[in-house]
Amino acid sequence: MRLTLPIFSQENHARPEPVNHKGLNFTKEISSATSFVRQLAEQMTLAKAYVIIAKEHNNLHLAWELSNMIRSCQLLLSKSAMRGESITQEEAEPIISSLSYLIFKAQDARYDVATTIITMKSHIQALEERANAAIVQSTVFGQLAAEALPKNLHCLKVKLTTDWLEKLPLQDLAEEKRNSPRLVDNNLYHFCIFSDNVLATFVVVNSTISNADHPKQLVFHIVTNGISYGAMQAWFLSNDFKGATIKVQNVEEFSWLNASYAPVVKQLRDEESRYNQDVKGEPKLWNHKDLSLLNHLRFYIPEIYPLLEKIVFLDDDVAVQKDLTQLFSLDLHGNVNGAVETCLVAFHRYYKYLNFSNPIISSKFDPQACGWAFGMNVFDLVAWRKANVTAQYHYWQKQNGDGTLWKLGTLPPALLAFYGLTEPLDRRWHVLGLGYDANIDSRLIESAAVIHFNGNMKPWLKLAIGRYKPLWERYMNQTHPYYQDCATS
Repeated sequence: MRLTLPIFSQENHARPEPVNHKGLNFTKEISSATSFVRQLAEQMTLAKAYVIIAKEHNNLHLAWELSNMIRSCQLLLSKSAMRGESITQEEAEPIISSLSYLIFKAQDARYDVATTIITMKSHIQALEERANAAIVQSTVFGQLAAEALPKNLHCLKVKLTTDWLEKLPLQDLAEEKRNSPRLVDNNLYHFCIFSDNVLATFVVVNSTISNADHPKQLVFHIVTNGISYGAMQAWFLSNDFKGATIKVQNVEEFSWLNASYAPVVKQLRDEESRYNQDVKGEPKLWNHKDLSLLNHLRFYIPEIYPLLEKIVFLDDDVAVQKDLTQLFSLDLHGNVNGAVETCLVAFHRYYKYLNFSNPIISSKFDPQACGWAFGMNVFDLVAWRKANVTAQYHYWQKQNGDGTLWKLGTLPPALLAFYGLTEPLDRRWHVLGLGYDANIDSRLIESAAVIHFNGNMKPWLKLAIGRYKPLWERYMNQTHPYYQDCATS
């Protein structure tokens, strides 16, 4: 390997022209015990340590002398690299001699090796602490940016909620559609989405319909919270969806979903209470989505839709690019969950998500078992009820009451509850990473049935990855007057 070093002069800081080096191999030079390059490099490293120590002991003159010789050393190394020739003895001896004298002078001032090591360790520790603090701060800011509702989306929700409250015909229409027989017709194709984001949910629904061969055969089951319920109803009742059936429900009406039945309800309340008392906790722990009951509804799908036999779950940060009705005819071979596996990336295996130092986990699960993706899943609800997956989910939630088996989130308990019950799907059904990875192969994205913007860089945010944002925006209804008003307000 040939190393290119730029030359820096104390008098002239102009950018050097690139030089083609042919004769000098710095890797070979630095590995040779007799080369002047290696001797100079080693002395320079030691001298840099003594500069820090001299400054700490207020010996500024020695620190200046050492720094001056370090610059001379760097200059000689740079000249050697630029001309492509080794450093000669005549060039090296004055600098080596001067550096040796200064290093001896530093040692004579009782800056011994032990002092050097202790001092450098303290500097390294301080740098690590600063780096860790910066990482935590960056994570917090990224999380806040990802969770904050942009002004235009907040504006849209306010306008739609006002419509819902003031326009009684909308409420009458919702009541009329509440008990449509299509909602329980197993000859149709059923999809469920759990979200409080009106625009994101619309993109999921609109993209699915836009790419379906027979939109009238699609049924969408949307569950949201009380705050977003009116806005969600107003939006989906006032837009055209090519004959598809859409029902919006309020999670707060699910009286059966309470702390006495679902362990996660109590756990979420406890975590939210701890969050309010200690905002300095680990950033990932306080992810708003992790603390949302909507995010955990996916474990109760058979109970929310007791008459359905098969359903496709879609996260609210996906966009659909192909007809998904073929998912309903896939053979899951008796399994409950059809999902795309993620262990093509080596660390997406069970040991990544679960605490295998705990015997409860290590005795029942293979740490090398392949993880899979939540966000586009086809569920056989008949098989789900037979295997009693929800009860398994409850069992593991109780086991994790102290939070030591896994951190907050829905994937770790799903890996446990659906263990041995997941059918791997062709990866083209579901491509992930558009919310954090800017380098996904374009051919993979084009071939994907569903693209998933998992990560903090959601497509409705300013921090979205520009390369992918148009793939999501093309399914937005940008002609809607409310959207236009909010976009320009």
